[in-house]
Amino acid sequence: MERKIVFFDIDGTLITERTHRLPESAVQAVLQARKNGHLMFINTGRTRYSIDPRLINLGFDGFVCGCGTNVFIGEKELFHREFSHEKGQEIIELARDCRVDILLEARDGVYFDWEHMVSRPCREQYGRFRDRGLEPRDWESAPDMPFDKFVTWTRPDTDLQRFIRELSGDFAYIDRGQLSEFVPNGYTKATGLQAVLDAYGLPLAAAYAIGDGNNDRPMLDYVPGSIAMGNCRPASLRQCVSFVTKDIEEDGIRYALQLIGVI
Repeated sequence: MERKIVFFDIDGTLITERTHRLPESAVQAVLQARKNGHLMFINTGRTRYSIDPRLINLGFDGFVCGCGTNVFIGEKELFHREFSHEKGQEIIELARDCRVDILLEARDGVYFDWEHMVSRPCREQYGRFRDRGLEPRDWESAPDMPFDKFVTWTRPDTDLQRFIRELSGDFAYIDRGQLSEFVPNGYTKATGLQAVLDAYGLPLAAAYAIGDGNNDRPMLDYVPGSIAMGNCRPASLRQCVSFVTKDIEEDGIRYALQLIGVI
């Protein structure tokens, strides 16, 4: 049997965006693919701290976290790229000056700038973390905490262009519609994916990637076996993949794994 390896985004791919449901058909498909001897990996923009326990308990073979900044094979950490607290403080101060709401994400926590949370989407994200039993903290209460990446939300008077420009030496900007994502230069879901392939000694031809959004684009462009969810946004993502599976709510994961022959 030719062993294959599949990399899954989380939000909009494995877990529904609106109801945060993990379809049972996706669970069973992943379990069956692993039983058949194939490797199943998460490849997400989330840091390890905020990965849904349902996915951890499902028994994936490993995790590419934070858009390639932190990679695990099983429980073994392959590598971790992080920035100092001092760098985080510089970014917080720039965010305040540019009137940007910000969330800094670390391997072991997530941090808001509590006194400067203005936009409704930012406050809603804080609430979602609490609803999931996580404990988001105030950046000012964690004086020694490093971070891996961050996301932002704008306000009507945000100077986003200045914010992007002043950080461009260190961070790549990803437009995700309602929010923006900032990832260290040189790190993407594709670089994390390749690190996993190197660790297993697998060729690129053995890899498949499934995603639904702009931060999935690097891994979808990178692998020959690229798959977009039927619910992908933007719709232009459909033009850069090998094929489009069904909507997440229509058993899209199971359909994709059947098409590539792992179940």
